[in-house]
Amino acid sequence: MAAIELEGLTKEYGDVVANDSLTFTVETGEIFGFLGPNGAGKTTTIRTLLGFVSPTAGTARVLGRDVAEESALLEAKRRIGYLSDEPGFDEQRTGADVLDLHAAIKGDSRRAELLELFDPPLDRRVREYSQGNARKLGIVTAFMHDPDLAILDEPTNGLDPLMRQRFADFLRAERQRGATVFFSSHNLSEVRRLCDRVGIIREGALVTIEPVDALLRRSGKVIRIRSAEPIPTDALGIEGVHDLETSVADDVDGVDPSTAFTECLFTFTGDINAVLDRLGEYELIDLSIEEAPLEDVFMRFYGGTDDV
Repeated sequence: MAAIELEGLTKEYGDVVANDSLTFTVETGEIFGFLGPNGAGKTTTIRTLLGFVSPTAGTARVLGRDVAEESALLEAKRRIGYLSDEPGFDEQRTGADVLDLHAAIKGDSRRAELLELFDPPLDRRVREYSQGNARKLGIVTAFMHDPDLAILDEPTNGLDPLMRQRFADFLRAERQRGATVFFSSHNLSEVRRLCDRVGIIREGALVTIEPVDALLRRSGKVIRIRSAEPIPTDALGIEGVHDLETSVADDVDGVDPSTAFTECLFTFTGDINAVLDRLGEYELIDLSIEEAPLEDVFMRFYGGTDDV
């Protein structure tokens, strides 16, 4: 049984379509990254999965329970850990008070273990917390009852690099234990390190779902070239060349930079041998081929608006 199943899930707010017929599944035991710009519909999807808002059309199931059936969803939520992008803790209470309240509602079998890992300042009032401390407290509340499924909305916002790494190690261990993690994120290096698959959403609609490795392969390679002699720009007029930037070295005279180059940078999504064949007749000083940053892949799928 899949941990999360969406079939034609749609949510409209008047004329605004926050989720547009989303259909995908999250398998049990995987870490699934849900990516998109502000306003793409990520948070609306999460709120719908948790029953905070009702879908306009379509269906969704979490841990086999229909989100539209209140009693069934309530049973499922006992096995779900949730971290909001803005945890709404009572600011007059201490961190210890917050944990005691959550423990009374859902249990705290892993409280001590999580406090040792993330160490929020329990004796201080929440109003005195930094963003990072509030996030650490939220992580403890999300996992303290040992959930089968964790739904996390931008879980590492405010965490310092060391704590981000600790959280990443923790999620990998959770996956090894068989837990499922569904999280939205803007941190692409985090997604790359952690996720088995990613889904990209834009303007409420699902653009793609792919394993991270496949997404990176699609992105191609970043190629940098320096040559001893000018190379006609037309030499790189082949399919798969993207974002070509060219220049002419200062010590090369009489060359029109619009028609030839001695240095260039571009992304290539085809067979690298095609580029090498085109450049074989020229004397190269340097040639580097690197994997394209995941940020470049992401930018091909979306443009930004305000969060939904």
